[in-house]
Amino acid sequence: MLDYRFPTALQMVLSVAMAEQSGKRSTSAILAYGLEANPSFIRKLMVPLTRDGIIVSTLGRTGSIHLGRPADQITLRDIYVSVIEDKKIWASRPEVPARCVVSANACWYFKAIAQEAEEASLKVLAKRTVADALEELKTRDTSGCEAVPEPEAETPCKKSR
Repeated sequence: MLDYRFPTALQMVLSVAMAEQSGKRSTSAILAYGLEANPSFIRKLMVPLTRDGIIVSTLGRTGSIHLGRPADQITLRDIYVSVIEDKKIWASRPEVPARCVVSANACWYFKAIAQEAEEASLKVLAKRTVADALEELKTRDTSGCEAVPEPEAETPCKKSR
């Protein structure tokens, strides 16, 4: 089963950062619309992001979502660790009876490789901030889309992708 928590949370945080830069309001309904995601999934992801100070939200009719700290102080690693928590990138198989050299050693070997891969991934994510990612998205954008679409807008992009 594919796990969409990190890419969805990343898009959420980038959308909130873009809304702030554009002087627009961001809500869970706006995020759900922009991501074409279930609003309950968005709210579920908001819990760890809020807990870890990545976003803050205010309640009520005029409530909104904002970054919890400046975009240049939030790394993609912060977002990943927040929403994935302690789930490993790759799960190892359970221990199996030692019947040969492979079955006797495959579990510890795979765990070592998975740990190395996870450390490398986290190192890459730690090098990039939300500010960096947002700037790269804007610089490389060819979509013709508005910065932050309104939920009722039928065609937020000027040209099709």
